[in-house]
Amino acid sequence: MVDLKSERCQFRLPKKNRLCANAPLPNSSFCGNHTQRSNHQWIQCPLDPSHSVLQHNLENHLTRCPSLKQAQSLSLQPYYQKGINAGGGIDEDHTATASHMKRRAIYNKTVPEFCDLIRKIKSIHASLSDNTRIQDSFKIPQACAVWSTRRQIDRKLPFQGKHVLQQASILGNLEEFGLLRKSGVEDAVIDATTLDRSDVDVPAVVEFGAGRGYLTQLLADCYGIKKVLLVERKSYKLKADRSLRQIENLMLERLRIDIEDLNLNAVESLQGVPYLAIGKHLCGPATDMTLKCCILEQSAQNHADQLKASCFLRGLAIATCCHHLCQWKHYINKNYILNLGLTKEDFHAMTWLTSWAVDADHGSDIFVIDSSPNLCLNEKEEIGAELSQSGVGDVVRNMSAVERAVVGFMCKDIIDAGRLMWLKERGLHSQVVKYVPPGISPENHLLIARQGNGLYDDSVAVK
Repeated sequence: MVDLKSERCQFRLPKKNRLCANAPLPNSSFCGNHTQRSNHQWIQCPLDPSHSVLQHNLENHLTRCPSLKQAQSLSLQPYYQKGINAGGGIDEDHTATASHMKRRAIYNKTVPEFCDLIRKIKSIHASLSDNTRIQDSFKIPQACAVWSTRRQIDRKLPFQGKHVLQQASILGNLEEFGLLRKSGVEDAVIDATTLDRSDVDVPAVVEFGAGRGYLTQLLADCYGIKKVLLVERKSYKLKADRSLRQIENLMLERLRIDIEDLNLNAVESLQGVPYLAIGKHLCGPATDMTLKCCILEQSAQNHADQLKASCFLRGLAIATCCHHLCQWKHYINKNYILNLGLTKEDFHAMTWLTSWAVDADHGSDIFVIDSSPNLCLNEKEEIGAELSQSGVGDVVRNMSAVERAVVGFMCKDIIDAGRLMWLKERGLHSQVVKYVPPGISPENHLLIARQGNGLYDDSVAVK
């Protein structure tokens, strides 16, 4: 009788309390996932960083990596242009700075140096002009009532309360900013599957970092879209895609590509079409790369591309997040940071400090402080003298969770203010708002912009 246990990997899965079901490697008791790693150097696969490979096996691996076919197919697409949105310019050293490197740089500072950085952050934040201050703007539009109605009929639709509130408020702010038509109570009973799309609000929508596409699904259900382009580097279970494909006369396209490499003007389905760019929680540098993707720089290098561009941005709404992942290489407004008297190293320090805004227990005390436009630490100007014989670690441990969180929120505000100024310098009407209360999500900054006047604002309507 064949012993089935001997034909499977002998690694016991602790959570499932059984052996791994995969077949073992030749001359081994374990499969490739669970065999003990050798002492040789493991490196990330250059085709797909989600897995690693032994360095001495790299050449052979690259000929049979599962990601090879997808990479080869992508490289042939007209919209693929390696590193087109990666950033550059100031400072030729564009090496990525990992989180542990940022942390080490901060904790290696002397106490006076660290306290000077905190004072500088406080001073810069206090000096932010009214044009860059971030106001609360939690908007749930009447049009989104159709979502609740539709879900009562179709229980298979995905639903997570806090995410729907975030998605709805993004759309509500688009309404408020004049990029979507405001709907009355009588309009809230539209059936998205049979909506007449001859006069929809938005000809085309490009959702960056789309994931499962739920933000676009809510927009399509409540307002109507003719074309949808979902941009996402990873592969997801396409739950929203199935729902979107049921909507009559809606063209849906999904691009599996890194935003860094996307030339949006070369996407055939967007030729001659005004579009709205949206994104919910575009982590770290993904926000900066999305801005570059949508708004070509005014320079001789890409002047020819601008003349040939036949798709054009109507407006955008991007929910920023994960500021601790931001990189100097990708950041959209390096001049803004330098003009504040900050250095590249200061910028990376600020990005790491933003994690303080989201790593604490977000109790009511933090919410109250965060709601003020004039965030300010409790003054501890003597902290450097008191702890001069200690290290930065001791200074941090002597700060309360609320004080650390406030510093983190200040850094997030400064980073997003630079993005806002970059948009304004390019002639877009722009603002940053807190689109949900911190209790729903502490990652609550929404960067919103439009070209020209609002299309659906009665006072400035474009005819």
